[in-house]
Amino acid sequence: MTISRVATFAFAGIEAVPVEVQVQIAPGLPAFLVVGLPDKAVAESKERVRAVLTGLGLSLPPKRVLVNLAPADIAKEGSHFDLPIALAVLAAMEVLPREEIAGYAALGELSLDGAVQPVAGVLPAALGASARDLGLICPAAQGGEAAWAGSIEVLAAPDLLALVNHFRGTQVLTPPEPPRIEPGAWKGPCLSEVKGHESAKRALEIAAAGGHNLLMVGPPGSGKSMLAQRLGGLLPDLTPAEALEVSMVHSVAGLLEGGRLIMRPPFRDPHHSASQAALIGGGNRAKPGEISLSHNGVLFLDEWPEFPRPALEALRQPMETGRATISRANHHVSYPARFQCIAAMNPCRCGYLGDGARECGRAPRCGEDYQMRLSGPLLDRMDLTIEVVPVPPTELSRAPAGETTATVAARVGAARARQRSRYGTEGPRCNAAAEGVVLERTLVLDGAARTLAEQAAERLRLSSRGFTRTLRVARTIADLGGSPGVMRTHVAEALAFRHRGVPAKV
Repeated sequence: MTISRVATFAFAGIEAVPVEVQVQIAPGLPAFLVVGLPDKAVAESKERVRAVLTGLGLSLPPKRVLVNLAPADIAKEGSHFDLPIALAVLAAMEVLPREEIAGYAALGELSLDGAVQPVAGVLPAALGASARDLGLICPAAQGGEAAWAGSIEVLAAPDLLALVNHFRGTQVLTPPEPPRIEPGAWKGPCLSEVKGHESAKRALEIAAAGGHNLLMVGPPGSGKSMLAQRLGGLLPDLTPAEALEVSMVHSVAGLLEGGRLIMRPPFRDPHHSASQAALIGGGNRAKPGEISLSHNGVLFLDEWPEFPRPALEALRQPMETGRATISRANHHVSYPARFQCIAAMNPCRCGYLGDGARECGRAPRCGEDYQMRLSGPLLDRMDLTIEVVPVPPTELSRAPAGETTATVAARVGAARARQRSRYGTEGPRCNAAAEGVVLERTLVLDGAARTLAEQAAERLRLSSRGFTRTLRVARTIADLGGSPGVMRTHVAEALAFRHRGVPAKV
C-alpha cells in the first residue's frame, strides 16, 4: 500500500509550522477517517472533500481511507486543510501524480462546488514553503499575496478542477504577480485643521518622532480624538522588513486586503468595550489581538478608563517586551506587539472636573474615583501626559491655520532618520525602543542636563522606568532639533511632559 503525501502548515503565532498530510487507502470496511489532533473545522473537511469529488464525477473507493496529519501532537486548526487533504486523496487514488504533488505545499478551503476559497495565513505559508524549497498551491484570490515570497512557484487555483487539469497537462495556471505597491501618501485629515492646542501638537510631534506613548486628558469635545486621528500622517512609511512583519500578522488574522503589503504604520482604535482577548489576543484559535494588529504602528485607546480593568492591566507586559504571549495548557503562542499607545480620557465621569459651572455635585471625589481605574504602573508607562484645554470659540473661529501634516511629518522623518543612523539596521527602530547599553551609549548627556535629570527625578520621585523614559523623550526632542547631544533644555521639556499623577483639573 502506497501512502501519498502533501505538505501544508499549521500556525503558531506568525510562524508557519510544517505539517504533512498523509493519505492511505487500504482494504477494509468503507470509512473516511481524519486523525492527528484535528479541530472541528478540520474534522468536517472530509465531508467537503467527499462532496467536491462527487462534483468532479469521482467517488471514493469502497475502502478504508485514512488521513493522518503529522506530527500528530500539534493541534490542527482551520479550514485551510481542505485543499491539501483533497490533493492527497486524489494522489492516493492515482488521479494526480504523487511525485509532482509532493513538491508543493497547499492550503485553501473548498466550497461544495470545488471552488478554492481564501484562508488566513497565506503569506507566512509562502515564506515557509520557500524556506523548504517547495512550491505553493493557494486560492486564486491570494496568489498575489503568496507571490511576495520571492522565487517560489505559486499555483493560484480558482477551483480544484483547474488544479487537476494543470497537473494532468490539459490546462496551465498562470503564475500570479505581487500587487503593485502604491505610494504611501497620507490621505487622512490634516494637522492644519487643528486650531490652537500648540502644546498638544508639540507633544504629538515628539510622540511621533520617537514612538513614545502619549496620554491626553481633557473635557469632552476639547480635541483629544481629533489630535490622535492625525498622528498617522506624521509617521514615516515602514521599512521593507517592518512591512513584511506587519503584513504577516494581518495575514494570519485574515485581514490582508488584496494581497498588498502594509506599507503604512497601522492605526487601530478599538471600542472601550473590547475584552482582554480582543486587546491582547486569544480565543479558541489564539488569534492576534489589537496590540499585535497595531505592531509597528499606533494603538489608540479612547475613553481609556472605560476599558475593562483586566484588559488594561494586561497591556503592561507587552508595552515593555514588545510581544504578546498567549498561554494555553498544552502550548504557547507569541505574536509581535511593539506598538505606540495613544490614550485619551476625561478627567472624571461627567468630564467637567474643574469647571465650576458644569462639574457635577460629587466633585472632586468623582475625579478621584474615575482616575483610580488606572493603576500607577500603567500610568508610569506613558512617556508624555498632556492636558488638552478647550479652545475658546472666539479663538477657534479666528485662529489661522497651523502647520500642515506634511510640514510636521518632514521634521519627524528627519528625526527618525537620525535615529536609524545612530542605532543601525540591527538596533531599535526608534528612541522609545532603545534600552540598556544601547541607550547609555547613544544618550550623550552634557553635565547640566544630567544634573537636572537627576535632581528632578529625586524631587518628583520618578521610578527607574520613569527616569529612563524621560531621558528617551529628551533624546527625541534633541533629534527634532538636530542636536547631536542632549542639552538641559531638552531634559526640561521632557520633564514638563512627564506624568506626575493624572491632572485633577483642566
